[in-house]
Amino acid sequence: MLKIAFHPIYKHHLPDGHRFPMAKYDLLPRQLLHEGTCTQDNFFEPTVIDDVHVLRCHTQDYLTNLKALTIERREARKIGFPLSEELVQRELIIAQGTILGCEYALEHGIAMNIAGGTHHAYTDHGEAFCMLNDQAIGARYLQAQGLAKKILIVDLDVHQGNGTAEIFQDDPTVFTFSMHGQANYPFKKETSDLDIALDTNTDDATYLKILKDTLPQLISQEQPDFIFYLCGVDILASDKLGKLGCTLQGCLERDRYVLQTCHDLQIPVQCSMGGGYSPDIKIIIDAHSNTFRQAQDIYF
Repeated sequence: MLKIAFHPIYKHHLPDGHRFPMAKYDLLPRQLLHEGTCTQDNFFEPTVIDDVHVLRCHTQDYLTNLKALTIERREARKIGFPLSEELVQRELIIAQGTILGCEYALEHGIAMNIAGGTHHAYTDHGEAFCMLNDQAIGARYLQAQGLAKKILIVDLDVHQGNGTAEIFQDDPTVFTFSMHGQANYPFKKETSDLDIALDTNTDDATYLKILKDTLPQLISQEQPDFIFYLCGVDILASDKLGKLGCTLQGCLERDRYVLQTCHDLQIPVQCSMGGGYSPDIKIIIDAHSNTFRQAQDIYF
């Protein structure tokens, strides 16, 4: 069964006019239930993560200040959300959802998180709507529990996974692969193990060819026993924070290719949704829903 992490806290109240489409975390599970892609049995509700798991990726000072809401004002502004106790609780619950998703992926081949993909969170600070790096935390959890040795992070969000790259910069046991828009945030990029920076307005055919030329070779080279897939839908041409030229169909084909590859090679995969900022919320929901539709179709 496809297991999906979701908690009502995922939909966090933001000030009117905020550019982050927080409503998607309420609308997405509703859509999946409405269309019959999922039932209530597919969803599980995570609780707050234990600090020990967070501290494998983030510093004690940062976690302490985050929980106490004592982060320096300039650093807090980089996060992009008004800091509150509930917001921090939300982040701690999302990270636990990804950890539990790792366990479900080992059991069922795949698991998903309605939220997550917080790849701009560094060891000692957060930025760009990210505070704790959920997939990095998941990777360290798997290794600490002896559940995986070599991990591949496939980050196909339109923005480079700068925080993930920094966390694993000196760790050969976690290979970081980021395929992103060259002209997108972050404008000062970190160095992943493999970065592919795409030209502005890159179309479906070009995007998919590069991906298909890269992923199988990368898996063959690294021989991972677990994959994290960050499946942001901000690669769409309609996205207001992205500069690529992909269509909904191209985004669907991307997800299908990655998940089919993991399935065929029998490598467990945990998926976190990442970004999506098209002005029309319906497009965001449809693009994210496609990822779950493909997972159900391929695995179950």
